[in-house]
Amino acid sequence: MKTVQITLLICLTALVISQARGDEAKTAKKDLAQLQGEWVMTIGSRDGQSVPDAMLKNSKRTCKGDETTVVIRGQLLMRTKITLDPSKKPKCIDYQITGGTNAGKTQLGIYEIDGDTVKFCFSTPGKDRPTDFATKAGRGRTYSVWKREKK
Repeated sequence: MKTVQITLLICLTALVISQARGDEAKTAKKDLAQLQGEWVMTIGSRDGQSVPDAMLKNSKRTCKGDETTVVIRGQLLMRTKITLDPSKKPKCIDYQITGGTNAGKTQLGIYEIDGDTVKFCFSTPGKDRPTDFATKAGRGRTYSVWKREKK
């Protein structure tokens, strides 16, 4: 009898875990779908220093599938493969950088999507993932807010 109870408990636990993983995968797909398209940076800072307005106005982020390209003033800043983990708080994003000055490196970040606005905070490649959307001098973080480009 005890063996049957243990087996039943194991099966129920496996079912709950697989359901949770399925929900996380659905949320990741939904978030990735929301990131698709072209975006313009409206706010940005690095190590506590604001990004100049001229740079903001000339920044574009394009997401197609699981790839993102960031161009500033017509120059490629980075091309990346995206991995999302919406099960964490805050939600996590990893960039596998495939193009630009940090090609071959991984950049860890967090994100939040609110309609046609998305905000990110990333650490410098090789550093720990941020836990909040703040940048301060010497922390090696980049914070940005992007608005979906209207067509």
